[in-house]
Amino acid sequence: MLQIEKFRIGKHAEAFGSEPQSPHTELWTALVGLLRRQSSIFMIVPPLALVMGMVYIFVAPTKYTAQADFITDTYKIQSFKLQSLEQQPAAATAAAVDPLAVDTQVQILKSSGIAQAVLNDQHLIGDPEFTGERGSLFPPLIKMISRFFLTPRSPSTLDLNKTALDIFKKNLTIAREPGTYFLEIYYTSVDANRAATIANAVADAYVNSFLDAKYEAAQHAAIWLQKRSDELREQAVNAERAAVEYRTKNNIVDTGGAEKKLVNQQQLSEFTTALIQAQAQTAEARARLDRANNIIVAQSPTDRNIDPATVSDSLHNDVITKLRNEYLALAEKKSEWAKRYGHGHLAVINLEEQMKDISDSIENELRRIVETYKSEYEISKSREDSARKSLSEIVLQSNATSEAQVTLHTLDSNAQTYRNIYENLMQRYTESIHEQTFPLSEARLITRATVPTKHSQPNVPLVVAISAVGGLMLAFWVSIFRDMSDHVFRDGSQIEAALKAECIGILPALKHIAKPFDAPVHLLQGSRRIARGRSLPWHVIDTPFSRFSEAIRSIKMAADLFELSRSNKIVGITSSLPNEGKSTLATALALSLASGHAQVLLVDCDLRNASLSRDLAPKAKAGLLEVLSGRAPVDAVVWKDALPNLSFLPVVMKSRIAHTGEILGAVRTKQIFESLRENYDYVVVDLSPLGPVADVRATTAFIDSYIYVIEWGQTNIQIVKHSLKSAGGVYEKLLGVALNKANESWLQRFEIYRGQYRNGEYGYVE
Repeated sequence: MLQIEKFRIGKHAEAFGSEPQSPHTELWTALVGLLRRQSSIFMIVPPLALVMGMVYIFVAPTKYTAQADFITDTYKIQSFKLQSLEQQPAAATAAAVDPLAVDTQVQILKSSGIAQAVLNDQHLIGDPEFTGERGSLFPPLIKMISRFFLTPRSPSTLDLNKTALDIFKKNLTIAREPGTYFLEIYYTSVDANRAATIANAVADAYVNSFLDAKYEAAQHAAIWLQKRSDELREQAVNAERAAVEYRTKNNIVDTGGAEKKLVNQQQLSEFTTALIQAQAQTAEARARLDRANNIIVAQSPTDRNIDPATVSDSLHNDVITKLRNEYLALAEKKSEWAKRYGHGHLAVINLEEQMKDISDSIENELRRIVETYKSEYEISKSREDSARKSLSEIVLQSNATSEAQVTLHTLDSNAQTYRNIYENLMQRYTESIHEQTFPLSEARLITRATVPTKHSQPNVPLVVAISAVGGLMLAFWVSIFRDMSDHVFRDGSQIEAALKAECIGILPALKHIAKPFDAPVHLLQGSRRIARGRSLPWHVIDTPFSRFSEAIRSIKMAADLFELSRSNKIVGITSSLPNEGKSTLATALALSLASGHAQVLLVDCDLRNASLSRDLAPKAKAGLLEVLSGRAPVDAVVWKDALPNLSFLPVVMKSRIAHTGEILGAVRTKQIFESLRENYDYVVVDLSPLGPVADVRATTAFIDSYIYVIEWGQTNIQIVKHSLKSAGGVYEKLLGVALNKANESWLQRFEIYRGQYRNGEYGYVE
C-alpha cells in the first residue's frame, strides 16, 4: 500500500503541470496515508501497550540494587625471594594490565564458582527468592498454572541448586569503566539489606578464590617441581657417570692444569718438539760432516797430502790447530834456512821431514774427525727416524682419541645441561615454597556496598518509555502487515495502478432504504409497469443530493464525455463475480440518464441469472429471448416506468440455457441492438459476471463501452486482473471502473482529498 500511495501522489503530475515531489516528501505523504488508513491500529495498540506497562509497574515486585566498587591492580607484585637466592630485595614492578586480562576477571566474577561460593556462604539455596517464589512475576504464575496439568513434585537438591545459580547470575551485573581497571559489582534483590550483603560477598569470594587459586597453584607447582627435580638430579648423575665411564674405557686422561689437555695431546706436543730437535741435530751433524769432507776433497787430487797451511780453522779442533801452528812455524824456519843455507842443506831437509810428519798427522786427524762426524750424523739420523716414528704412532692414537673426545664432549654437555636445569628447578622450588607462605592478590575491594534507599525495579520512566515506543513500533508493523496483506480494492488509485483504467465513480454503501418515488397516477397505468420491489436503485431519484446520486452522475458524465469522442449509446455493465452490485448500478444509471430528456432502455442480458428481470418485471411472460427468436417485437415486451423516458427489456428464463454465449454473439442479436440504437438515446445492458461465464466476451460486437463494477474491500485484485486479461475485447472498450458498496469512513483514510471536499459548503445531505 505504501507503493500504491506513492503511485497516487506521482500519477499524472506531469500532465497537470506540477513538478514530481521529492522522495522525502513522497515517503512522508505515504506514511501519513498509512497512518490515516490504519488509524484504528494506532488508536488501540499504543494505549493498550501503555496500559500493560502500567499493569506491570503495579504488579511487578519491588527490587533494590546495591553497588560495590572493585579494582584490579595495575601493578603485579613479585613473589618474595630469599636473600640467599637473590641478593636483591623483592620489589613491585610496574606493568600495565592487559584489558583482555581485566575482561577475564569480569567473567570470573560472573562465573558459577563465585556464585556457588556466595550461595553456600550466605545459605541462600532453598530461600524463596532463589527458588523463584519471590522476586519474579511470571514463574509463580507458570507454576500455578502447571499445577492444573502436571502432578507437583518436590524439587531435588540439584534442582534447587541449579535454580539458585540461574537466579543469582540473572541478578548479578559486573560493569567495567572504559579505559580503567575499575569494576562495579551490582546485585539486585527484593531485600535491600540482602542486596548489599551479596554484593560485598561476591567481592570477598572473588578475592578468597584468587588467593586459594594461587595457593593451590603454588602447591601443585611445588609438588611437581620436587618430583621433577628428583628426576633431573638422577639424570644429571647418570650423565656424569656415563662421561666418566666413557673416559676410562677410551683411556682419556686429563692432565689437569688451566688448559685441561689430555695425555695424548701432551705427548703429541712433546714428540713434535723432540722431532724438531732431532732434525736440527741431524742437519748440524750433516753440515759438520760435509765441511770436513769438503776440506779433504779441496786438496789436490794428485797429491793427497794435506797442506796444513790451507786447512781451515773453522773445524775448531785443538789438535789440528796446534799441528797447524807447528807446521807454520817449521815452514817459516825452513824458508829462512833455505835462504840462508840453501834447499839442499841437511837442516832444511830435516825441517821438511818434520813438516811432512805434521802434515800426515793433520791428515790423520782430519780423517778421524770425518769418521767422528759421520758417526754423529748417523746417530742424529737414527734419533730423527725414531722421533718421526713415535710421532706417527702418537698421531694415530690422537685421531682415535679425538673421535672419542667428541662423544665425551657430548656426554659432558648433557651432564652440564642436566645440572643447570636441576639447579634452576631447585631455585624455583624454593620460590614456590615461599609463595605458599606469602600469597598476594592483584584485586581489592575499594568501596563496600551499602544498603540502597530507593528501589531500582520496576523503573517507571523506562517501563513507560518502552511501552510507548514498543506500542508505536508494534502498531506500525501491524499496520504495514495489514496494508501488505490487503489484496482488495480500496480507492481509485489502486484501480489506476493495477488495471491501468480510470475509476469513474465510487458508490457508497447505502445505510437505509429510500422511500418509493411517488409518481402521478396517470404515469402508472398499464400492465407492463416496472415494479419497485427493491428500492436501492431509486435512491438516485429519491435523494438526488446524496453521495450515491453524485457518484451515479459522475458515471453518467463519463459516459457522456465518452460519447463525444465516439458513439456510446450502448453501455454494458459487468463485474468479476456475482453480487458485486452491477444490476443495481445498471438500474441507477438508467434512472439517472432517464431523469433528463434522454430516452433510455435498460436491458437484462444476464442469461444465466436474470435477477434484474425478477426485481423489475417479475410477471413478465416474454422478453429478450422472444425478440431474438422473432416471436415477439420489442415494443410488445418492453416494460415502462413512472419516469416516461425509462424502458426495460427483461429476459424470461423458462429453463436453463447452455449456449448463452452463442446467443449473445449471434448476428440476430447484433441486428436487434442496432435497431435499439436507432430508437433510444442510451441502451444500458446488464451483463453476466465476467469471471464465471464467457457470455460478456460475446457482446463486444454490439456493446460500445463497458463499465466494470468492483465491490469495495471484497473483490480480490488478482481475480479482477485475471478476468480482464482473459477478455481483451472488453478491456479495449472499458469506459471505466466503478467501486461499489464503499465504506465512506474508511474511504476517507485511503483518499486524503475526499475528506476535504465532502464536508464543506457543498457537502452532501443524506
